[in-house]
Amino acid sequence: MLDYININWQSSVCIRTKSATVYFDPWKLEEELHDADIICISHNHFDHFSLEDIDKAANSNTVLVAPASIRADVTGETVICEKNCKFAEPGEIINIGDVTVETVPAYNVGKEFHKKEYGWLGYILEADGIRYYFAGDTDVNDDVKQVRCDVALLPVGGYYTMKADEAAELTNEIAPKYAIPMHFGCVDNAGTKSDDTNFASKINKNTEVVFKLHKTR
Repeated sequence: MLDYININWQSSVCIRTKSATVYFDPWKLEEELHDADIICISHNHFDHFSLEDIDKAANSNTVLVAPASIRADVTGETVICEKNCKFAEPGEIINIGDVTVETVPAYNVGKEFHKKEYGWLGYILEADGIRYYFAGDTDVNDDVKQVRCDVALLPVGGYYTMKADEAAELTNEIAPKYAIPMHFGCVDNAGTKSDDTNFASKINKNTEVVFKLHKTR
């Protein structure tokens, strides 16, 4: 369940399940593997929507899932054929091969960076009987509190997203088996390299915190 999850940088995640290889917000990929069955984009900020890195992950059969609100950015630029793109609003369920992708609202509360009306996304990937929640750039809000998952990948760096203690509060409420902190210590203002341990110190014992983010280059 966890060995095949990799966080490359910031919120650049790859999950290689038995059923599909799925990338979320690929960025600063070190290799051109072209092995993605699915690429999910949360929104179009530079550290989440990288044309160069989509190209490194994609092949001719890759399906790209993205918010409907950024359709013009995706169809105008990416190497993926438009017929292989699926544009979604929050709250949709998309079946792709043997996996299911569910879209979750991702937005700030009291900040201007990621407004709810933009329709930007987090995702729940269900594959091989396991539910993986990729939160995207979000704060704690009523929508994300409804998530039920086995593995939660959450931003913890604050400023643009929820802070470590806020992410811990959410984790304790939704109670996944495993929690993986991300989106900290990689770009200016997005937390420090100690945010993962701060997060872990506040998690209930029923959830195991797993460190996956490569914090040094």
